[in-house]
This record gives sequence, structure tokens and C-alpha cells, in this order.
Amino acid sequence: MSAMDFDYAHYMLTEGRKGIEKPDIIGSPSREAYQKRLAEALNMNRTRILAFKNKPPTSDGDGMIHREMGSPHQSKSTKKRRHISQTSERTLDAPEILDDFYLNLLDWGCNNVLAIALNDKVYLWDASNGSASELVTVSYEDGPITSVSWAPDGRHIAIGLNNSHVQLWDCQVKRQLRTLRGGHHHETRVNTLAWNNHILTTGGMDAKVINNDVRVREHTVACYMGHQLEVCGLKWSSSGKQLASGGNDNLLFIWDRFMAPSNSRTQWLHRLDDHTAAVKAIAWCPFQGNLLASGGGGSDQCIRFWNTHTGVCLNSVDTGSQVCALLWNKHERELLSSHGFTDNQLILWKYPSMRKMAELLGHTSRALYMAESPDGCTVATAAGDETLRLWNVFGTPEVAKPAVKLKPEPFANVCRIR
Repeated sequence: MSAMDFDYAHYMLTEGRKGIEKPDIIGSPSREAYQKRLAEALNMNRTRILAFKNKPPTSDGDGMIHREMGSPHQSKSTKKRRHISQTSERTLDAPEILDDFYLNLLDWGCNNVLAIALNDKVYLWDASNGSASELVTVSYEDGPITSVSWAPDGRHIAIGLNNSHVQLWDCQVKRQLRTLRGGHHHETRVNTLAWNNHILTTGGMDAKVINNDVRVREHTVACYMGHQLEVCGLKWSSSGKQLASGGNDNLLFIWDRFMAPSNSRTQWLHRLDDHTAAVKAIAWCPFQGNLLASGGGGSDQCIRFWNTHTGVCLNSVDTGSQVCALLWNKHERELLSSHGFTDNQLILWKYPSMRKMAELLGHTSRALYMAESPDGCTVATAAGDETLRLWNVFGTPEVAKPAVKLKPEPFANVCRIR
């Protein structure tokens, strides 16, 4: 039995009998104040891309959650206080962002640069100095852009297109290196991308999941066939040994990187059909290698936890609304979920009790896209309301321990390939 199973069993024995705990939320802003802020936001000049709006007013008490940091063995006098604001720290304009549940249009690289796709353009926003620049505008025939993903080195980025192609760019010199297409590649739009060192995995509307080795000319090296409808979620485990894929067929697959392919198609390790709606939200746990969280769409609304070694569902929590994205806190045993109708909120959960610690409001459309800063403290969300919001939900760099920096994988041969 894994350590994860013991953790969950311990919770059920010690906490599970206490009943449903009251959410740790201290009054949300009044409706009048909310309507006022909304009216001000709608009257802003929206011509500036990724430009700061006014910082939301700070609130003392009713708009702030206070939580103690530190291990349970420390005395209370030595614990540091953590503040979780229920409003976004910054709001930026993101005009023409596509309001499409199946796409993945936001990613935060280890270089501390946010990449966001706004229709046919990719913009880069440098979080260290607040500067924004355009990387590329794709043609009408190729676009719109349907997915973006930073490579582990923080220099290269992959851009999935509506025409089934994937472009690779060097962001330091703003130059396109190559286009992945043809052969056994996708036939329709590329909804989702996931890197595993030099392997770029792509998921498309054609239900295909494809491994591409970006270092070689014949880039298609494996094809994962299992989904019946479009693939909208892809995530590699931190070890690079397991891949999770979710689709509009309500299925979640776990694939083994080293499982021998049969007839050039790789057989799945687990086929998980507990969800009753599309599975886009997928997040591997940073402190337990075989723990995966997944979220279901509007007809499901559940977050489920899986032991990916055994394929067993460990827990299921009904969130009450469409689950759009999931992120684990790298510093504490917490999970953040973003949602759609009716509140379009973010919910911070304590794991494994799944007690609600905070609900963060601000988006007026479903919070489809979510990304985490390299230090693991700030979360960015983007929604169909054409805003990009930054939330200090996981702490501050001064309080949290530095995130582990991934060793970059050099792209030795990319520049010589055309």
C-alpha cells in the first residue's frame, strides 16, 4: 500500500468522523461594491494588451483569509501568518481571448514569463517587470491559436494551431524554428500540449495523443490511441514516466512512457471512466508521485483523486460547478480549482480533507485557463471576460520555500532542422 493510501486512511480515521466542516471563509465583498467594481472595469479603455488595470482595493478583515503556516509540530507562537486575498492582486486586459473549454491558452514558463494566446496572436508578459510583447501573429488560414506551452528550458515555446500544425519558437530571438506537421500528425486543431524534456506531446480534436521528438526530422515517435473524442487535457508526471490524458469522451487515461507499443500504438496503463463530463483539468501532485487529481466538466463537477499505480479512485468531491483547471500548491498540501457557471470562482482546498479554505471571486465568465508562477506562489487565470488575473493564493516568495528549478534540456539539434 502506498504512502498516499496511508495518508488518506489516517484522515478518514481522525478527521472524517467530524462531519462536514464549515468553510473557512470570512464574508465576501458586498454586492453593491462588486457591481461598482464591475462597472468601472467595463468602462476601462480595453485597447491595451496585458495592461494593468487599477489594483483592487485592499480590505482589512472581511476580504482577507488568515492562515497559519508551518508544520503542526511547531508551537503556535512560531508560526507565520499567511494572508489569502479573496480578490485578485492585479488585473490585465486580454482582449479577444477565446472562450472555449477545450483549449489551453495560458502558460507560465520557468523564465517568469507568461504566454497567452489571444485569438491569432501570442503575447509574452514578463512578470518580473510587467512588460508585454507580441511573439507572433498567425495567418487567418492557420489560426486561431488553440494551445501554448513553454518548454522546460524557458526559452522555447510550442504553439498549437487550428489547422493541426504545431509551431516551435525561440523566444529569446523571437524566431520560428520549425513546424510539426504531416505524416502521422494531427488532422484537426491541437487543443493541448505537454513537454517531457525533448518530447512534446500533443492532443487534438481528432482524439489522437502523439509524442514528438523535437530534435529529429521525423518527429512522430509514438501515438497513444484510446480516446474517442477530442483530447483537451495532457500532463506528464514529474518523473516523466507517466502521462495523463483527458478528453471530451469523459475518459481519463494513464499511459506508461516505457510500455512497449503494439502496431505503433501504445497501450494504456489505466482507462478511467468515473467522470461523467469532459476531463480537461489534470494535475499531478508535487509531494506524492503517483497521486493525480482530475476535474470534470459541467455535467460532472467533481474533483477525483487517483492512485496511478493501481488505477484506484481514492476520493471524489462534488464542487457544485464545472471544473476548468487544477493546480497543486508546491509548498503546502493544498489544491486550487477554477470553475465556471455560476460563480466563475477559484476554490482553495485543504488536502486530503478537501475542506474549503477560500473562495476567490472576480471573473465574470468561467475561469478556463490557469497557470502557476515558477516560485509556486502566484496563480494567473484567464477567462472569457477578457481579463487575465493574478492571485497571491499560495503565499509570498518570502514565506514560501523556493521552488525546485528543473534542469533545462538543451535543444541541441533544433536550430539545424528546417
